[in-house]
Amino acid sequence: MRRTGEDTGAARATSSRGKSGRREPNRRLDASKPDRTTPPAVAEATTTGRRTTGRRTTGRRTTGQPTAEAFLEIGLTPGLYLVATPIGNLGDVTLRALAVLRGVDRIFSEDTRITAKLLARYGISTPLAVYHDHNAEQIRPVILAALHRGERVALVSDAGTPLVSDPGYKLVRAAIAENLTVTAAPGPSAALTALILSGLPPDTFLFAGFLPPRQTARRRVLEGWGAVEATLVFFESTQRLVEALSDMAETLGDRPAAVARELTKLHEEIRRGRLADLADHYRDAGPPRGEAVIVVGPPERIAPDRAEIDGLLRAALAELGVRDAAAKLAAETGLPRGELYRRALAIRDERG
Repeated sequence: MRRTGEDTGAARATSSRGKSGRREPNRRLDASKPDRTTPPAVAEATTTGRRTTGRRTTGRRTTGQPTAEAFLEIGLTPGLYLVATPIGNLGDVTLRALAVLRGVDRIFSEDTRITAKLLARYGISTPLAVYHDHNAEQIRPVILAALHRGERVALVSDAGTPLVSDPGYKLVRAAIAENLTVTAAPGPSAALTALILSGLPPDTFLFAGFLPPRQTARRRVLEGWGAVEATLVFFESTQRLVEALSDMAETLGDRPAAVARELTKLHEEIRRGRLADLADHYRDAGPPRGEAVIVVGPPERIAPDRAEIDGLLRAALAELGVRDAAAKLAAETGLPRGELYRRALAIRDERG
């Protein structure tokens, strides 16, 4: 997803490229010495101090910001590096992501204007070029050729993890097919952040990306996900938020859901409720800024009443034995099989 606002409280830090013999990825790394070229603003944010009483040191006090020593002096091996970037707050970038972005030969991004802000914040001057859906067919062979020459190339998303509703899948597939190294520097993800903040079951979930913009196609896709026993996660433009929520309520049923927007930023919003209520809220309030993540709870099973259960058991007992009838109905209703088995026995005994 793209960042749609300024970050807040972003931590500043730097990395340095050294001459260590260590190689990334997948090897233990040595801590580097402080970067003597660290800009003053960064140095101030990354210093540590000691509290002393007289001549005795009583402990180390840190500022809570990353120290210059935390950046790793690494030598990157040739290959394609998939680097996650912040989804809003630039302080969420990882130390390893900064080290990789500083150490590669070139960086490709969907929107260089957004990525350039991140690089400028951390004093990274690695060459930056565009890779998106409109030029991928022309640029992909260029990247593959660079990898074959032994270059280190990073692919970043505008915000979040590359390939997740962003270009890059075909590039990764082609690199793997040509036996080129592909690795990742993991980090922020709007989908996972929204999921864990939604209050909905996170144990089983399905990320479905962006829905089609037109209602007929959108409802057709939603119908396909309707029976999935999982929490559903979608990306959506806030300009289509009301229509998407309304179609979800109509197609999936009025399930519990959450709409997350401006994640990690000053005005972060997580609005929770039933799909129909959320649609009504945004219809009255008007479309908010940027893009949103919609998290929808799994299907809710509604237990039938006693008379309905008995009717279903009698119909099943007409064709199946007690055990199989109870198992069939348990699978259909979610009711405890033991309870259904005992009721099926009672119905069979009533018949004599």
